[in-house]
Amino acid sequence: MRSRPRWLSGWRQSGPVRVGNGAWDQPQLDVYGELLDAAFRLREQLGEMKPATREFLVALADAAARQWEQPDNGIWEVRGEPRHFLYSKLMCWVALDRAISLAEQLHATHRVDEWSSTAASIRAAILTRGWNEAAGAFTQAFDSPDLDAAALMMPIVGFVPASDPRMVSAVDAMMRRLTDARGLVYRYRTESGVDGITGKEGTFLLCTFWLARVLADGGRTSEARAMFENAVSHVNDVGLLAAEIDSATGEQLGNFPQAFSHVGLVNAAWAIHQAEQS
Repeated sequence: MRSRPRWLSGWRQSGPVRVGNGAWDQPQLDVYGELLDAAFRLREQLGEMKPATREFLVALADAAARQWEQPDNGIWEVRGEPRHFLYSKLMCWVALDRAISLAEQLHATHRVDEWSSTAASIRAAILTRGWNEAAGAFTQAFDSPDLDAAALMMPIVGFVPASDPRMVSAVDAMMRRLTDARGLVYRYRTESGVDGITGKEGTFLLCTFWLARVLADGGRTSEARAMFENAVSHVNDVGLLAAEIDSATGEQLGNFPQAFSHVGLVNAAWAIHQAEQS
């Protein structure tokens, strides 16, 4: 890994400009769930899988089952110490849940009992150690009071319904404590020091669209639409979005254009449409 070139100042002196990504050697346990969820969504198109594909997906499920209790750096690639991030545990559960659903297609029905047992253990851990009564929310990491918008993925991946009382409470907590004056959502509060780096960041558009989607799924359609339209109002002149929005100025910040932001937009729009039609 090379440090940033000294002669590259970055846009508006916003360095550091880097070559490569400092997260290249981090453990990030959510990837197992991301891949198996993608396979599950494409199960009809995949049809009869080749042996190498089946073996790969089974190995992903086994890796999630084997490693879920380990700390990692999480979806946000924090530079601080590895933690037991709730989102990482959640996506290990997703990996096993989707592998169980795909078991026949994977020729792995003999693995279902073991996968089911581990998935139940992960679920129990999330519902106990991932919930903080004082915060009234599912939190960033096990046994932590800090909020993280990644917990919004719990209903999106089917772990709990958006109408679950604890999820409703978590959503309300995020709207109070992770939303800026513009009505946009931070990933988490940097004051906790979880980053391992200094400085502040803007609100994250993907997280804002997650929240709009969960509001819609929970029947709070007017709130969902207002949040969605507020986020969409920040597009540039050709309809593109960056990763973040500067809370002070409303300007776009970070990677541009950001695919995550646009994926979040599409999914939230669909959820709101479905909710309003029901």
